[in-house]
Amino acid sequence: MTIELRHLRAFLAIADEGNITRAAARLHIGQPALSRTLRQLEDHLGARLVDRSTHHLRLTAEGRTFRDKALAALAAVDTALDPTGLRRWPLRLGHTWAALGDHTVPLLRRWDETYPAVPLELLRVDDPTAGLTRGKVDAALLRGEVTAPGVRTEVLMSEERVVVVAADSPLAELPRVTLGDLAAYPIALNTVSGTTTLDLWPPGNRPVASIEVTNTDEWIIAIAAGRAVGVSTSATPSNHAHPSLAYRPLVDAPPVPVVLAWPERPGHPAVAALRALVRDVVAG
Repeated sequence: MTIELRHLRAFLAIADEGNITRAAARLHIGQPALSRTLRQLEDHLGARLVDRSTHHLRLTAEGRTFRDKALAALAAVDTALDPTGLRRWPLRLGHTWAALGDHTVPLLRRWDETYPAVPLELLRVDDPTAGLTRGKVDAALLRGEVTAPGVRTEVLMSEERVVVVAADSPLAELPRVTLGDLAAYPIALNTVSGTTTLDLWPPGNRPVASIEVTNTDEWIIAIAAGRAVGVSTSATPSNHAHPSLAYRPLVDAPPVPVVLAWPERPGHPAVAALRALVRDVVAG
């Protein structure tokens, strides 16, 4: 049978709600009709997308992979059918935090001067690839190793790591900090888009505890409140200044690569121009 956009929207509603009844209500259709639509999609793909063995439906491994593909496909359709896109086609540049650091403003100014007919939209998306694999952006500025399939990357530069602590923390009195200095404190870990994991420390000298957060705002608040310390990069102090935070160099941890990422598949025609301009801006 022919798969239509309604099949993708039905599957994504089920994935979001975790329940057929709630998904059907969200889509304003009957529960039997939604169940048939899901079966049709699974039959077409030859794979089970949803585990129905529990009251709260869960995606299978194949379902999780297909969710990203479905999101990207619907995002592409929505972009293509947006009437404003017939007059202008913005280039969407995603990031999870700090964008291009101190180079961000020069990049935006240079772009506006060089390509005034193509708006460059800088979007923060709390997602491991800043929305790139889900079709929310056309390119992304990311930090650390990028392993997502179907994505090409170019290393732009490296950033040194810094320690982030509450302004009244004893660590704020040190001119430089080591990983060993941090071991006595809980560490705040951004599990969605952060570049720090407990593997940064030697196995025998890791922090006493960790606090998991899902975005930069939660991370900053946890540290400012004195509940944890954090590790970030040299781009963070100027982009996330806060009177309750102090930043100190972390002297014994490797730097973090900053990369520009874009899809392998054909995308926005201005991505090549963006790549060239980003390289030029970073080179100074």
